[in-house]
Order: sequence, then C-alpha cells, then structure tokens
Amino acid sequence: MPDADFHFYEPGKGHGLPHDPLNAIVAPRPIGWVSTVSPDGVRNLAPYSFFMLFNYRPPIIGFSSMGWKDSVANVQATGEFVWNLATRAQAEAMNASSASVAPEIDEFALAGLDALPSTLVRPNRVAGSPVQFECRLTQLVRLETKEGAALDQWLVLGEAIGVHIDRAMLEDGIYQTARPHPILRGGGPADYFEIGEDALFKMPRPR
Repeated sequence: MPDADFHFYEPGKGHGLPHDPLNAIVAPRPIGWVSTVSPDGVRNLAPYSFFMLFNYRPPIIGFSSMGWKDSVANVQATGEFVWNLATRAQAEAMNASSASVAPEIDEFALAGLDALPSTLVRPNRVAGSPVQFECRLTQLVRLETKEGAALDQWLVLGEAIGVHIDRAMLEDGIYQTARPHPILRGGGPADYFEIGEDALFKMPRPR
C-alpha cells in the first residue's frame, strides 16, 4: 500500500489552506454551554467549543475562552458557573446565545430561554436542557506558548458540586448518552454534529 500523501505545515508559519483545519480535526467537541452571573446580578450564557471533563472524582470540567469574556470575568468574581447540556432541540437558542453583546445584556432573554434556579450556586440553569452541572471554580489558568509568552486564552476549571439529570434520560438507572440528542461542535464557521443511537458501537476494554 503506498504511503499517504500528507499535507504538512508548521502552525507558526501558517497552514496554507482556505480554512484552519485544526478545529475540524480535533472534532466533534462537546459544547460548554456555560451560565454565569455577574456580581451585580446580570445573567450571562455562552457556548464554548473548547470544553471537556477532566476528572471523575471529584468531577472536574473545564472550558477555555479566547479572550477575557464576560463568562470568565463572572467566574473569577463569583467562583461559580453552571454547565448546561446543549441538544438538537435547543441548538438555535444555543447559537443565539453566542452573540457578542454588551455585558449588561441577558443572553437567556436574548435567546428566548427560560431559566431554572440552581440548588447550590447563584447562576441559573437552562430550562429544557436535560443535564446541568452546578460548579465551583477550582483553577483559572492563563495559557502560554512554548516560550512562556502569555496568551489571551483562559482555561476555567471547576468542580461539579451538584448534578441535575432529567429522569427521562435514564434507563434502569443508566444514563443514555444519545437519548437527549446532544450536539457537538465541528470545524469551519458553522459545522455541528448531532449524536444519535445510530452512532453507537460497543467495545469493552481488554482485561
């Protein structure tokens, strides 16, 4: 079999393609749909495609922000945020909440979303989202280059201290990943993916 014909590039020198392929390669990615509240009580809601679960016990999740945005500022000030699972049913509302607006704008209202009170933290949960994690800040990290130069990129890590799950997503007590039809971020300016049952395959770990 002949060797593959690779396109090679050094990111620091440019990719030489019509669109940066990086976020299309590391994809699809879960969406960090993060709700926060300012010290003055202004609600904020924004999606982040740099998002992941990093630890089981205690559960640590994190999102990374390109620039010092309202979400990061609110988390730094209050130490709290909520992650809301984004689904196909709320995809358009999630997208609407990504608009760049002034800090005094309430994205719940902007996106036409109802809110639910949280149990342990101040930020509201997104009504209609089937899963929400109430989180307390554990670390706020400014990312750096390999030379140690500071980037305008901020990694927010938080411990989930309260988890809400719509019981309809459980079967015999086991959460069904595909049942709420979660959406994930792909590459390009507008690509998303929906997870459904047809994407499932099982592969037990070797003993």
